[in-house]
This record gives sequence, C-alpha cells and structure tokens, in this order.
Amino acid sequence: MTHDDLAARTIVQTRRISAPPRIVFDAWTKPEHLARWWGPDGYTTTILAMDFREGGLLRFVMHGPDGTDYDNRIAYRRIAAPERLEYIHGSDRADDPNAFDVTVTFEDRDGATQLTMRSVFPSAEMVEAVKSFWAVELGQQTLAKLDAFVQAL
Repeated sequence: MTHDDLAARTIVQTRRISAPPRIVFDAWTKPEHLARWWGPDGYTTTILAMDFREGGLLRFVMHGPDGTDYDNRIAYRRIAAPERLEYIHGSDRADDPNAFDVTVTFEDRDGATQLTMRSVFPSAEMVEAVKSFWAVELGQQTLAKLDAFVQAL
C-alpha cells in the first residue's frame, strides 16, 4: 500500500480542548461521561455496555434528532492512559465489513489538550461516502460538545 492509498482512506480531525489530557481522557473513557457528550448536535447516546480494557468492547446507540437509532461497537485495541486510544469502530456486530480503525491522541499543550482523531477506513470510496453525509462536520460538532463538557466539569 502506498502513502497515497493510506491518505485516501484516512480522515483526521483535531481540536484544542480546554482541559488537561487526564480530564479529556476520562471524559472519553468513562461511560457516565461519554453518554453526556458523544454525538453531533441534536443526538443523544445510550451506553449499552462498556468494558474499558484492551480487548474490551463499548456498545452504544446514538439516537438521531429524527428518532433514528444508530447501533455502534468499539473494540479497544490499545489503551495508553492518558495519551492514546486505539480501537475499531463499526456497527454493533462483530464482523462489520465497514468497521474502521481509530487512533485518538491527547497531547498536553500548556494545560490544554491537543486532541487528534485519525480514522482509517477500508477504502477510499468509504471515506467519500462518509464525507458525503457530513461526517467531518458532525465529528467537529461532537468534539465541540466534548470541549464544552470538560469545561463544565
């Protein structure tokens, strides 16, 4: 695979979060926090199960403002608190062919956190498909909700 192939399959989102990495990491990894900010504007999230460990699963449902439910599953691959998370994100089934790899880093920047979320999809076509339904913009809304949540803690 060439660098160009990987770049075509990747979406990178960043945001400076107004809290230190430990607080941002906790907001991302504790179910009582995650359910309060995860998802774009107008969405809510119900955590079904969370086994936060390498090899563990997070199962949740995002509820859209139109009443549509979106089943999700995250399989944790690597946890390096509070600097890094690596996981596979897909629908709530073990063999989802559209599941994608995510790496989230939490870098300390003078008491704030530079958060970088890198998602690598199975194909460039899938990246174009998710971009076509505003996934990048919706991801930025989600990160803005995270920022507001940790500021309120």
